[in-house]
Amino acid sequence: MPRRLLQKITPDPASLRDLWLLRPFAERLTEPQLWSLHRRNVTYAFAAGLAICFIPLPVHLASACAVALVWRLNLPVICGTTFLLNPFTAVPAYYLAYRVGAALLPVPRHRFHFVANWHWFEHELAPVWKPFLLGCLVCALIAGFLGWLALEILWRWHVVARYRARHDSPVA
Repeated sequence: MPRRLLQKITPDPASLRDLWLLRPFAERLTEPQLWSLHRRNVTYAFAAGLAICFIPLPVHLASACAVALVWRLNLPVICGTTFLLNPFTAVPAYYLAYRVGAALLPVPRHRFHFVANWHWFEHELAPVWKPFLLGCLVCALIAGFLGWLALEILWRWHVVARYRARHDSPVA
């Protein structure tokens, strides 16, 4: 589907081998499966990236790279998808996760005001951490599945449309 665009913006795997920070992983980073633009590879990477967005710690890129290396998913797609959760979208996404978790657990919803001090972490975090983590897990699964399904449908629709356009056009 957006194969040409992805080919333009992704770096050459051979050029990554020369970066000093990535030299220990150079052999693994240049595997062709990590850079292939096949439908399954890209759609699964997109779904995994959406699920990783709901990890409530700032380890999204490290987690995305680890998942891509283990499951051999498209590395640029999974890393790029994790940037959908940024400082502007994190608060609504995590609040949604908390609300989902509070709806699933038999606990009352608490109104809370976050203050970055030790007292808040000691006393105010206790009633909200269980629904928050459950909500993050549920939202990660739902977002990953819906993202995979949407991209899969869009990819197939685009392929069929290009096929029809190619075969329905009159031969000159």
